[in-house]
Amino acid sequence: MPTVVLSRAEWLDREASHHRQVDELLAGHRERASRGRPHPVEDFLFTYYSYRPARLRRWYPGAGVALLEASERLAWRDHVLQDGAVTLDLAGFRARRGSAVRHVVDLLAATANRPAQLSCFGLHEWAMVYRQDAEQVRHAERPLRLGADGTDAVVEAQRIRCTHHDAFRFFTAPARPLNLLQPARSDQVVLEQPGCLHATMDLYKWAYKLAPALSSELTLDCFRLARRTRELDMRASPYDLSDLGYQPVRIETVDGRAEYVQQQRQIAAEGQELRARLLTAARALLEPGEEGPGEGGPGAIPLHDLQFGPEMP
Repeated sequence: MPTVVLSRAEWLDREASHHRQVDELLAGHRERASRGRPHPVEDFLFTYYSYRPARLRRWYPGAGVALLEASERLAWRDHVLQDGAVTLDLAGFRARRGSAVRHVVDLLAATANRPAQLSCFGLHEWAMVYRQDAEQVRHAERPLRLGADGTDAVVEAQRIRCTHHDAFRFFTAPARPLNLLQPARSDQVVLEQPGCLHATMDLYKWAYKLAPALSSELTLDCFRLARRTRELDMRASPYDLSDLGYQPVRIETVDGRAEYVQQQRQIAAEGQELRARLLTAARALLEPGEEGPGEGGPGAIPLHDLQFGPEMP
């Protein structure tokens, strides 16, 4: 049964606030998209991730909240009328998305219980262009700060420590053997760790994957952190984005690696706070009596056992 009931005035106010925030955040993206102008930072949140701007703008109160005088929402998926108010059909949602909820809970719990590994220095973006011809580079319109040869030399001089399958799968073929691990999709719960920028960005994905059962406010908080994380991701990349206002984090230098770790640590800490909120909300969607995973999650192993070496350069 819903634990919070909102009057029409209350839920319309929350909906309008959500719309204003999303519109402000996406104004630049929408303007560029209307003119066909790509953006290597912000486009990622709508190309790599499947949630369209219009879906992000849609406001859901989440499970356990009922809306009075909201008959127009009865046409929305997983919404039903209970005691005169519209609310999430949690039983129906569990039947349709129960396995997804379990996966999200398992993954978030496993990740949350590991120490952050802060020694990757964002080299995944470098490994994605390693030994590629200019026309093959993903952001071919952006120059490489050190040129192709200089970029390749950085990759060859560092030990790559990527733990995230969805980053690793974009490595070039020559770069893949240089990684300490060979992450597969089946390893995700075993390997994911909170220091990884992609694991932090993916909090946004796990939030929208559970829509409409999670509040849009939580999803938007995850989006905001994902965008800030993507900024660091690309500032530490081999691309020159200075004309867009992104000053490089020069991870090819000792000082640059130290700067990267400092910012990575802050993002990881904020990610852990959001991960805890997301995990609490996702666990509430499980079947009654269904327990969450134990310490570290199923099959989890501490990543320090994998001999990652020192955190700092």
